[in-house]
Amino acid sequence: MTVLLAVARRLSTVVVLLALWEAAPRLGLVDRTFLPPFSEVVAAWWELLVGGRLAGDVRASLTRSLSGFGLAVAIAVPSGLLIGWYRPLADLLNPLLELFRNTAALALLPVFVLLLGIGETSKVAIVCYACTWPILLNTISAVRDVDPTLLRLARSMDLPPHRLFRKVILPAAVPTVFTGIRIAGAVSILVLVAAEMVGAKAGLGFLVSSAQYNFAVPQMYAGIVTISIIGLVFNQALVALERRFTSWKASG
Repeated sequence: MTVLLAVARRLSTVVVLLALWEAAPRLGLVDRTFLPPFSEVVAAWWELLVGGRLAGDVRASLTRSLSGFGLAVAIAVPSGLLIGWYRPLADLLNPLLELFRNTAALALLPVFVLLLGIGETSKVAIVCYACTWPILLNTISAVRDVDPTLLRLARSMDLPPHRLFRKVILPAAVPTVFTGIRIAGAVSILVLVAAEMVGAKAGLGFLVSSAQYNFAVPQMYAGIVTISIIGLVFNQALVALERRFTSWKASG
C-alpha cells in the first residue's frame, strides 16, 4: 500500500499537467491551433503508430542513439579510469579536456557532416562525442575523489596497486561514474534529435521537424511526447542498472 501511495503521489503532478493541457485549449486559454488538446495528440500518436511510421522513426533514433552512447561508454569509462589513476597523464591531457568539454557538440555538427557525410556515421559520431565528455569527466572525478581514509587503510594492508584499484578505487567510483552515464543517456537523445532535424529521412527529430514544416501540429507534439517517454524509460533503465552495480552499498 505504501508503494502504491508513493507511485500515485509521483504521478499526480503528471496527471495534473495533462489535465491542464487538455483543458486549456478547450477553454480558449491558449490557441488550440498551436497547442491542441492532449486527446488530439494521443489520437495523432495512435495514427502514427498504426500506420507504422512511429515504429520506424523510433527504431532509427534508438539505433543511432544507443550506438553512439555505447561507443562513448566503451571509450570514456576506461579512459577516465586511466587518466584519474595516473596523475601525470591527467596533467598532460587537462588542457585538451578543458578545451573539448567547453565545445558544444551541436556546434561541431557541420564539421561531422563535412567529414563523415549526412548518413548514419555522422549521427552516431556526434552522439558518441557528446556522450563521451560527461562520462569521461565524471569517471576522472570519481577516481580522484575516493575517500583518502579508504586508501590509507588499503595501503596499510600492503595491497599491490592492481588490487588496490580493483578492490577499493573501482567500487568507490561506480556511483559517480553512473552519474556521468545517466547524464550522457539524456544527452544522447537530445543531441540526436537535433542532428536528425538537420539532415535525416527517418527518426524522431525528422518526425518533429517535418510535422512542424507541414503544420501537422498534433503529430509534432506526438513526436515530442515520444521523445520524452523514451528519455524517461532510458533513465530508469540506467537507474536500475546502477542499483545493481551498487547493491553492496545497501548491504553495507
